[in-house]
Amino acid sequence: MDHKELEDRILLKELVDTISILGDKKDFKNQVQFFSENALSETIFQGKTILKLEGRKTMASTFAKFLGEIDTVYHFNGQHLVTINGDTARGTCYCLITLIGNENGKKMMNRIGAIYEDDYIRIDNHWFIAKRVGTFDWQEKNEVNQ
Repeated sequence: MDHKELEDRILLKELVDTISILGDKKDFKNQVQFFSENALSETIFQGKTILKLEGRKTMASTFAKFLGEIDTVYHFNGQHLVTINGDTARGTCYCLITLIGNENGKKMMNRIGAIYEDDYIRIDNHWFIAKRVGTFDWQEKNEVNQ
């Protein structure tokens, strides 16, 4: 692995982690700036597409609406494998998502095991996500005991 490929791998991991951190902070306006202008984002749960979005503006407003009622959003990114081909790349990232919010008067925690399949593109020497397919493999919901 040469120096440039190593640098690109670090930048791509940083890209994925930055998107997660901004999502946790509910800073969707800045989060979507790490996607290409007309990026596609698709979410699959139990084999069915539950969300399909195109473009930064649509993503920002939908993410805000979907997570607006959630008190705590927490992404924990794990394995991240990438294949780089010049100014494009493909990657797989495993993620544990924790959402805590009120549901029917109870504080509930929803944990989701997700796998993100990303297509990356380098534009003006910066990496962006051009397409993200998030597959929610499993979820676990429990009441939070305080």
